[in-house]
Amino acid sequence: MAQGRGGLRQGLIVGGTAFLVLFLVAAFYWRADILQAALDPKKPFQTYAPPTAPNYAKASSWALIPDRPQRWSNKDLPADVFFVHPTTFDGGEEWNGPIDDAKSDRLLTRVMLPNYAGPFYRVGRLFAPRYRQASLYSQLTNRDDAREARRFAYGDVRASFQYYMDHYNQGRPFLIVGVEQGGLLAARLVRDEVAPSRARVRQVAGVYLIDTVVPEADYGQGAALSACTARDQARCVVAWQSVLEADPSAGLNRLDRAQVWLGDQLEDLGTRPALCVNPLVGAKTKIKIEARANIGAANVTGLEWGARPAFLARQVDTQCQGDGLVVSKPRSPSLTPSGGWADRLKEPAFNLFYADLEADAQARVVSLLNLPDFPKPAPPIERSADQGQTPAHRVR
Repeated sequence: MAQGRGGLRQGLIVGGTAFLVLFLVAAFYWRADILQAALDPKKPFQTYAPPTAPNYAKASSWALIPDRPQRWSNKDLPADVFFVHPTTFDGGEEWNGPIDDAKSDRLLTRVMLPNYAGPFYRVGRLFAPRYRQASLYSQLTNRDDAREARRFAYGDVRASFQYYMDHYNQGRPFLIVGVEQGGLLAARLVRDEVAPSRARVRQVAGVYLIDTVVPEADYGQGAALSACTARDQARCVVAWQSVLEADPSAGLNRLDRAQVWLGDQLEDLGTRPALCVNPLVGAKTKIKIEARANIGAANVTGLEWGARPAFLARQVDTQCQGDGLVVSKPRSPSLTPSGGWADRLKEPAFNLFYADLEADAQARVVSLLNLPDFPKPAPPIERSADQGQTPAHRVR
């Protein structure tokens, strides 16, 4: 009898262990679906009450803004940079994130700004609006609600740019930089607010749509702002979507899910070719660019804002193939994608083209202003509304 109870107990243990293993395997296999379901707001956008709108007259509505945005002198850098940040808000109950969400703001100030706005710190005065960004979940579904969330986010970006032009720009040369979903919004901003105005087009040193899918046909010959064909060219567009050989799923998934603006609606890219301008040479080309052209990658996560990172040169080969920029595996282990499934759908916590983008942007400013070389004044001090979570962006 005792032997029978022992056998039953052992059977229960073996069965329970097998069930647990199967459960863990299933959870791992369907982890994307599980997380996607958890991030679903589970309410239609039409009945959704969005967070409070930013007031761009207040510094707290800007992640980066100069201390004296309405004033400058010959000691300042010669251009402005309007920067639209990538996704930092996962989702949950909200289709669009509030600008004071603590978790997404930490990711913004600790990772995204240093790695992606940082290359432009020595190019011009930085203006980076906080906006009610569409959640990561909105990129994972083709529901109309998700498209509405992205369109809603564009309203904030447009309002911030209009405020910048009306109050801070005052005729200065400028660049527009957008990253990932911020690039999608920046692309429409260029189309709606810059391209129709000859005066504004003349002010544009360059447009950077980083890890952003846009139709190649929108930037062809004859466009107000066409694709860049050389690094010393101004008034042109640099755009690409990275596909890392070390982690191809993220880039390929973005290409598969890519939506582009058709009027004020978002539609699938479909069979339309995407624009690819190789950031290692600043030109639209299908030629493979060897790693020796890579001036410097950097992992700037957590560093003090404005600190010049130690560059890692000759890290990657690149080549525009199909609709993406195929990027070889970086040589340095510090340039390896990490984190969970949701983290890998966002921009990585490093920038493979940090020094390349800095040099590229400076060259375009030099070309626009017809300067012999890029001036070397001390870069302006940008401030943010962060209340000290990250010293790099503390309000001064």
